[in-house]
Formats: sequence, structure tokens, C-alpha cells
Amino acid sequence: MRIDILTVVPKLLESPFADSIIQRAQDSGVVEICVHDIRNWSKDKHKKVDDEPFGGIAGMVMTIQPILDAINELRQQRTYSEIIYLTPDGEQLKQARVNQLSIGGNIIMICGHYKGIDERLRQHIVTLEISIGDYVLSGGELAAAVLTDAIVRILPGAIGDEQSALTDSFQDDLLAPPIYTRPANYNGWEVPEILRSGDHAAIEKWMEQQAYARTKSRRPDLLDKDS
Repeated sequence: MRIDILTVVPKLLESPFADSIIQRAQDSGVVEICVHDIRNWSKDKHKKVDDEPFGGIAGMVMTIQPILDAINELRQQRTYSEIIYLTPDGEQLKQARVNQLSIGGNIIMICGHYKGIDERLRQHIVTLEISIGDYVLSGGELAAAVLTDAIVRILPGAIGDEQSALTDSFQDDLLAPPIYTRPANYNGWEVPEILRSGDHAAIEKWMEQQAYARTKSRRPDLLDKDS
């Protein structure tokens, strides 16, 4: 899988992809992540990529030309399943969407900046718009890092124990149950006896019950969304 990210501040994405699971996934060939400076495609002599918006409103808007030229050049080299624009008014990111993107093929991500990108790119080029929450960031770079991390960590071979990712919160529309590790007693704080019993069927049932109870308490909307 290849993920191409278009941005005007590529340095913001150096650290998120240079360590831990993401770096190991790149080193092992599970994924290829390429960050591109949109200014490299600007035809302006000053490498300008923004201009004033029509209508006299405040702020600046990212122009069509450099973004479209970058996308067209990338699409000449390979096929992409999605061209994603990270934006606060996009579809709110959910695990089901992450799962779908992880098996869908190569992806281009556009990181908005300033007031965002020209609407015509959204109408004619972008295939999917994603938001990571109801708040506004300085740009789409951190959102792109979040989305990339969520996708890469569930790619086959990205983590040592692939079953671990399948038991994470939201994979089955439930929050994850409580987890514990050694020692079994610390300062009088005991690990539940059932988890030390060795009865795998009972443990699995307990974890299912705990996951449901935690979801009902903390995120009842996950249980009610189909009702």
C-alpha cells in the first residue's frame, strides 16, 4: 500500500512517521508513505500556493493549479482508490472507514491550510472527505497523521500480533474491556480472579460482558446507533 500526502508544511509530518509501528511498517515494506510539498508544483515564480477568496471574506485559499498538477502526476504513476481531503466538515472518522481504507488500495491525502482548498477541487477531484473531530486545527497535517496511523497499524504485518488490533476499541462497535498485567497484586489492588483462572471460555465471556458494560456506561451512542 502507498499513501501520498500533499502539504505545504511537510516538516510537520517528519516525526509522526519516523518511529514506532509506522516506521517499522515502512522498513518492512508493508506500506510506503510519501510526503510531498505542494509548492514543488506551483507555477508561480515565488512558489505561491494560495490567493484571496472571492466574496471579500478574510483569509486565504489554496489554489487549484499546484494541487491538481501534483495529483495528476501521481495518478500517472499508479492507481489510487481514494483522494482524501482532511477537513472539519468531512465525514467523521470511524473504525469501519479505517478498515475499509486499509484494504482499498493506494491513497492520496490533501492537507488543507489557510481557509482550505478551492471548492472546485472538492467537487471534481476529491473522492472522500474526512474529519477527525468537531474542532479546527491549523492545517490538515495532524489529521493526516492520525488517519495514516489508524490505517497502517491494522495492515497485515504492521504489528507483531495481528489479533491484538482486532480486539481494539470500536472494531466490533464496543469499547475494549479493562486490561491488566503483572503483578497480580500491587498495593492491594487485585487483578480480577477470573483473569487468573486459566478458564479461557469464562475469560472470553467476562471480557465480552465488560466491553458491553463499559460501552453502555461511556459511549451508549455506539449501542443505540442502529436503533
